[in-house]
Amino acid sequence: MITRRSFTKTLAASAALAALPLEAQTRLNIGVGTYSYHNLSIDDMIVQLKALRVAQIEMSRGEFMLFSKPEESLFRSTKEKLDRASIHCVSYYTATIKDRQDLDNAIGFAKAIGARNITGDATGSILGEIDQRCTKEGLTFGIHNHYFPGQKFPYESPDDVLKALASLSSTVGSTADVGQFTSCGYDPVDAVRKLGSRLKLVHLKDIQARDGEVNVLLGTGIAKIPEVMAELRRQKFAGLVAVEYEKEGRVEDDLRQEVEYARKLAG
Repeated sequence: MITRRSFTKTLAASAALAALPLEAQTRLNIGVGTYSYHNLSIDDMIVQLKALRVAQIEMSRGEFMLFSKPEESLFRSTKEKLDRASIHCVSYYTATIKDRQDLDNAIGFAKAIGARNITGDATGSILGEIDQRCTKEGLTFGIHNHYFPGQKFPYESPDDVLKALASLSSTVGSTADVGQFTSCGYDPVDAVRKLGSRLKLVHLKDIQARDGEVNVLLGTGIAKIPEVMAELRRQKFAGLVAVEYEKEGRVEDDLRQEVEYARKLAG
């Protein structure tokens, strides 16, 4: 349900967009991060994506992440199903890449499912290897920021990400999770503005409160979703804006509202 408060925010965002110069406006590409449907089977998830007319996704379900030790056959069979539904997996979320074997697997899995971007977190010297290998393979890589309660994560702020990117080529950039930035206490609008040209993908997620992980419907939390979308339009961001909604239980109606809301702000 779109509340009166969220409706007012949408109107305000629309007014802000109308005030932008015409040359600064562009329509954002709205898709879905598939962890949102982690409680559904692949087949049932595809039914939902088709009903929402979602044409692009990031594959971020747990059974595809490296720690689950998936087989390449899972990626190939899923790609066949996605192809039949005219859904393109543009990015593969690996979770943590720790060593060369993880990197080999991540690249192989991304290719098997047809993705041109890999999202994950990695630190230290492996980042240089990711840069070289992804450049060679014609892929890109987005560093994902996280909030973890009670512990410091290497990529909590946009400045943390930018510091890691300073010595890397344009092959490596940011998969900016605006909800996670918000949970860590950073302004999500400032984050996407700072990351700017290094943005590879955006995870569109709203958060109930700082220092917490409770997801709420887009526009009803504190992640400044209308303002984030306005900033992405100002940048003419051409990558995927992947709606993510982390919640247990049935999420089909919630995801319908989330995608509809995001599309209203997409231009």
